Amino acid sequence: MFRKFTQSAGNPALKLALGASIALAASSALSPSSAFAQEAAAKPAPAQTEIKLPSIVVTEAIEKPLVDRVIATGTVRPVEEVYVQPLVDALSIKTLNADVGDEVKADSVLAMLNDDALLLQKSQLQANKAKAQAAVAQYQAQVIEAQANVADTTRQRDRLQKLSQSGTGTVSQLEQASAAVEVAQARLNAAKQAVAVGESDTKVVEAQIEDINLKLARTGVKAPVAGVISARTAKVGAIASGTGNPLFTIIKDSAIELVADLSETDIQKIKAGQKAIVTVAGGKVKIEGKVRLVSPTVDAVTRLGAVHIVIDDETGARSGMYGSAEIVITETNALALPLSAVTTGRNGSTARKVEDNVVKQVKIETGIQDGGFVQVVSGLTAGDIVVAKAGAFVRDGDKIAPVPAEPAAIAN
Repeated sequence: MFRKFTQSAGNPALKLALGASIALAASSALSPSSAFAQEAAAKPAPAQTEIKLPSIVVTEAIEKPLVDRVIATGTVRPVEEVYVQPLVDALSIKTLNADVGDEVKADSVLAMLNDDALLLQKSQLQANKAKAQAAVAQYQAQVIEAQANVADTTRQRDRLQKLSQSGTGTVSQLEQASAAVEVAQARLNAAKQAVAVGESDTKVVEAQIEDINLKLARTGVKAPVAGVISARTAKVGAIASGTGNPLFTIIKDSAIELVADLSETDIQKIKAGQKAIVTVAGGKVKIEGKVRLVSPTVDAVTRLGAVHIVIDDETGARSGMYGSAEIVITETNALALPLSAVTTGRNGSTARKVEDNVVKQVKIETGIQDGGFVQVVSGLTAGDIVVAKAGAFVRDGDKIAPVPAEPAAIAN
């Protein structure tokens, strides 16, 4: 075969035809457009491009426990303070039996006053009483003597009266005897009055002695109520006075309360007996309390009213501390949405409900706000899907690709 090819190559006509064929083949092999056209013809036509929807975070309307509460701040104070004053004036303080912070019982002796002057007065009065009793005894003896004189003069008069009737006695003698009876009777009355005066004097002295005994009993300054001593001004040697500063101040029954100021809007929701959670400054423990009293008036200048919340002093709270309270108004289980999913304006509140991946703005009525959630009173039902962020750039009728919100994101 090689020989045939060599022989043909020697022919000029054949050489020309062979060269043209080789050039044409090379030209076809080197043409890129032809190769691309063939490759393009071999491939199928591409499909139409799909429209990509925006991914929007959505959340679900669910029923959950909600608490309506009012936040208040104020100062811890005693529920009732009792001032202890001496009941005897002008006596010096002899001893002190209690100090600030001591818990005392009712009628326990907090201090003793010096009773030397009272004991001296009592001795003098007892002497006066003995003198008055002696005088009464003397007056009583005079009464007995006067009664005897009355009896004797009466017998003499009666005898002379009989003699006068028989003619042996004179009228003059009878008149003298009658006068003697009257004199004796007057002396008897005077003696009886002297006895009465003497007995009255004795009673006066006895009353004075009883007064001294009462003062002696009151030299022990006692606690009128049980509680804890919050202040003490008494000092040994000082003269006790009932008109000056109290010797002791007692927090009755150790009861303390948080007195918080609320706005005139919030105070209308508060009622006595409502539960409250109190936290004092610097403390991490939640203290349970209860509303004891709601002020019937609101300050005309500050527009604030006072609410008194009783708390337990054993939790570490002290009078004078600053504290805050969460007063529980109502507790309920209701349909709720995160606050971020609700838009509030002049015309009310709205949410962006998602149905079949289409956004629809709906009007809702809100209620209790608890932390990051708000109650939905009407406008939605449990299980409805809404846009989680009210600020998301979506309009009514937009199509979206819903992305469920994470639980942590919902809580926030």
